Amino acid sequence: MSSLADKLISTNIELALERLRRGGLVAIPTETVYGLAADAEQSEAVARVYTAKGRPTDHPLIVHLADFEGAAGWVAEVPEHATRLAQACWPGPLTMLLRRGPRVSNAVTGGRDTVGLRVPSHPLTHALLAAHGGGLAAPSANRYGRVSPTTAQHVLDDLAAHLDPERDLILDGGPCQIGVESTIVDLTVDPPQILRAGAISIDDVERLLDGFVAGASGPSRAAGMLASHYAPECQVVLAENEIEAEAVAAIRRSGGQRVGVLDRTDDLVVAAQLLYSDLRAADQGKLDALVVVLPAADGIGHALRDRLAKAAVR
Repeated sequence: MSSLADKLISTNIELALERLRRGGLVAIPTETVYGLAADAEQSEAVARVYTAKGRPTDHPLIVHLADFEGAAGWVAEVPEHATRLAQACWPGPLTMLLRRGPRVSNAVTGGRDTVGLRVPSHPLTHALLAAHGGGLAAPSANRYGRVSPTTAQHVLDDLAAHLDPERDLILDGGPCQIGVESTIVDLTVDPPQILRAGAISIDDVERLLDGFVAGASGPSRAAGMLASHYAPECQVVLAENEIEAEAVAAIRRSGGQRVGVLDRTDDLVVAAQLLYSDLRAADQGKLDALVVVLPAADGIGHALRDRLAKAAVR
């Protein structure tokens, strides 16, 4: 590793905790993607998250907690739906949007009266949260709108120039197990809405809540709701099957473009784990375009189609 990597990347939880308490930023591994965390009750530290990412300050952050019991003070009330989902899905890749409590600042919510809460399952980050005892506000640890990071190296590649090696840290927990961001469920509306697809599907949420769950509608109020997001430098082109993908790629190659084809539809779990690495590899290979075969709209396939659709918007 470079000397900068040696200074920034660590597995030392005690060092990460010390830096958070001093107002530093710590990139944390989760089962979904790496997040860029600050102590959620230090407004100046939270402001540094927005600056490091180049993220608009009216885009809310998710507060990460060690356990469901830790939600006290972060939410105004805990509805029955929230208790059901927490008992079934936490720790895990689910974020719940709830009415904010007194511990939540405008710096975290972008001025909104709601807050997203999650309890991640990665053991390193779970131990950090338990030692911290509070909430960590964290979006994905990449520059705003770009491809999310699923390794510590991805974080270093994206944010090294925006982190202070004497103040900040990248906590290395290895590659992320799931590879796409958490499902977000808005429990402040009736029926609840899925604001972002993830590893926990709409069918899973409906089953757990014994009722109908709607798709997202209304204004953007959570991460990942914008039409364009998760985008590499190269153009992403979507195809319904391998034959179509190869035909599109051939046409573009005949025009002089460097074009790759990505088809991981045979294993959607692996496709999700490697999605962002694949998009980054396309940029590293200096491709003009990457033609991606869309997975079936089933299970985590919904999340993959969502991320790919947003990556393809220009």
